[in-house]
Amino acid sequence: MTAERFGLPQPWLTFALFVVWQFLSDGVTGASVVMGLILAIGIPLITHRFWPENPRICRPWALIPLLLVVLYDIVVASVSVTILILSPRQPRSAFVAYPLTLKDPLAITLLASTVSLTPGTVSADVNDEGTLLLIHALDVDDDAELIRSIEQRYEKPLLEIFQ
Repeated sequence: MTAERFGLPQPWLTFALFVVWQFLSDGVTGASVVMGLILAIGIPLITHRFWPENPRICRPWALIPLLLVVLYDIVVASVSVTILILSPRQPRSAFVAYPLTLKDPLAITLLASTVSLTPGTVSADVNDEGTLLLIHALDVDDDAELIRSIEQRYEKPLLEIFQ
């Protein structure tokens, strides 16, 4: 039996909402559990028509190494941005058009969010066809190197996870 048969259109979202509610509550009490269940079941039921088809995650275990790479990159980029800000050198900011290989909307969203989480880069736009991601980089010497780095560090693992 699938979770959809029990009336849960987004079972992982239901689980995540319940857990987040418990963390936000002032301790786990009967009231917080009941309210958490109401929200965790109610929100996906109300919003299920707005969601695209459920994403197909083929290799969920590949999320762990990707998460570790992203956390490492956040720390390294934070230090780099701090040094750049404190130095007298002017940053070489640029907009870079990143060609997307990803097709799944959730995977593209995760890539754009990952780029934005890394200090010094921000995802600015995805074109209507979903083939280009516009990225603003605070300091970039070589557009091709930035594209290669994002492809190797983030997009290839996401392709592995979603395809």
